[in-house]
Amino acid sequence: MTDFTGQVAFVTGGGAGIGLAVVEAFAAAGAKVVVADIDEKAGQAAADAVVAKGGEAIFVRCDVSDQASVNAAFDATIATFGRVDCAVNNAGIDPEIYPEAKWGIDLFDKIHRVNVRGVALCMEREIAEMLKQGGGAIVNMGSFASLAGIVNKPYYVASKHAVLGITKSAALQYASKGIRINLVAPGAVDTQILKDNIGQMTGDYKPQGGQPGAGRVSQPSEQAHAVLFLCDPKSSFIVGHALSVDGGIAAR
Repeated sequence: MTDFTGQVAFVTGGGAGIGLAVVEAFAAAGAKVVVADIDEKAGQAAADAVVAKGGEAIFVRCDVSDQASVNAAFDATIATFGRVDCAVNNAGIDPEIYPEAKWGIDLFDKIHRVNVRGVALCMEREIAEMLKQGGGAIVNMGSFASLAGIVNKPYYVASKHAVLGITKSAALQYASKGIRINLVAPGAVDTQILKDNIGQMTGDYKPQGGQPGAGRVSQPSEQAHAVLFLCDPKSSFIVGHALSVDGGIAAR
């Protein structure tokens, strides 16, 4: 495992699921971690758990869809740790549930406000801070939905395609400035979002036995390993890449 001692990692949605696994992985690797989450109880618990194990972490409340909230979260981060070396834009929602599509612009706006606007707002501050310090690494949390369509999830898929587009464009723009930007594209992951959805899924859509490749659901820790790999200085020539961590589903 790469030693991230002395580095500061900012993780949105860090109170649960993949975000929590990323927080734990960075802390185990020696990083100072900023747990950014709209859920104050979960976020504070995640930060407290890191500190209890001898690590350094703070919780900052952050509604990624709100610019003032995002700026306040980064202001607190800089005031406490002075910099942001690694940023993981993980916060997201997936309210489009099987088996029936629910069309409507309100749902579109709800999804895109968090999944797309949230990434854009965070990246604005992350890039600004990294330009000041001469570089850094950003990982956006995409999805298998960044790479392919999913039945009955047009708005969620559109949001994750948008995150991939932002990732690739920004990666090209800032690579020469020492800022590497990449994306992790998970398949089905054992998180609360999946559990909230899975009861509504039917037949071929259930992410369990019979799926291509590994034929199982990923653990959050497997996604966290991919995130740290992309933040690792040893991955210095990986730029604008969408790393599929989906057990082979994207290979079909």
